[in-house]
Amino acid sequence: MSEALVAVETAGADTAAPAASGARQFWRRLRAQRAALVAAAVVALLVLIALGAPLLTALEGQDPTTYHPSLIDSARGGVPIGSFGGIGADHWLGVEPQTGRDMFARLVYGARVSLGVALAATAVQVVLGVAMGVASGLGSRWADLVLSRITDIFVSMPLMVMALALLAIVPDGFPRPVLVALIISLVSGWSTTAKMVRAQTLTLKNLDYVAASRLSGWSTWRTAVRELLPGLAAPVITYAALLIPSNISAEAALSFLGVGVKPPTPSWGQMLTSADVWYQAAPQYLLLPAAALFVTVFALTVLGDGVRVALDPRAASRLRIGTGRRREARADKAAPKAGTAATATPATATSANVTAAKKEDRA
Repeated sequence: MSEALVAVETAGADTAAPAASGARQFWRRLRAQRAALVAAAVVALLVLIALGAPLLTALEGQDPTTYHPSLIDSARGGVPIGSFGGIGADHWLGVEPQTGRDMFARLVYGARVSLGVALAATAVQVVLGVAMGVASGLGSRWADLVLSRITDIFVSMPLMVMALALLAIVPDGFPRPVLVALIISLVSGWSTTAKMVRAQTLTLKNLDYVAASRLSGWSTWRTAVRELLPGLAAPVITYAALLIPSNISAEAALSFLGVGVKPPTPSWGQMLTSADVWYQAAPQYLLLPAAALFVTVFALTVLGDGVRVALDPRAASRLRIGTGRRREARADKAAPKAGTAATATPATATSANVTAAKKEDRA
């Protein structure tokens, strides 16, 4: 028993260098994907904008909640005065119809809400899903049965219907962004993560190094932390990267329906809710938050796909953008041509021999 424990600990110490090498290989594969690098730069820029929202609005000299009634034309129903929605040196992206609130300030503070809710919901989904999946995969048959049935119930729950019902009964005094993040994370996402982690756990626990750790007397908790979690890191990180854009879309949809983040807290979905009647008189009020949502979700989706390919190089990318496949296709087309050229000489020689033989027969 003690010899097996020493062997397992020695094997764990020997895997420290390959782990570091695996991290270097991941970054090398990720850098090879130009689309993923551009998406990562866009996501990093959005995060910096969200974190630096107070500084950016201070540079502009505005805030997201102050009304400017002098900048709207009440005779025309509250349309901003000036061209392009009142864009100028004091208001970089114009002002909001009817209220005159600064659009730039509301957009950058809306990024804080949208990204914050999505990241918080993703963190809860990953933690809860990994815990349930590992417990189901390593537990007894009855524990696996009960946890699997609970997971199936949450998988079948419709997110929007449950979110609308829960948000309607919670008191208004509860912080709305926190509530939206909790509802998104607890109703959906974690159950699919749990099913994926359970399947991976059932596969990994039959491997030799996991069986050796269990036979050496390690507890279930120590086996899960030391042996299973490193093997689960790649699929969990990949799935988490793809959960973030779906959570942003869910928060925007709830705010658009009027049950998400409440005014005066700015949110991109909330801005779209009040902009649907202004798309003709003030189109920038609709286009700016819609463009911000599109760019954020698209960049996160491309980045998530790049992370998936970098962690599993055998998998083909679903998005054929910036992965060098055109160069590979041209190389594949050039290879048969070279082979044909190489085999042309023997074929020509054979034809010449046949022609010469026919001439000799005629002679």
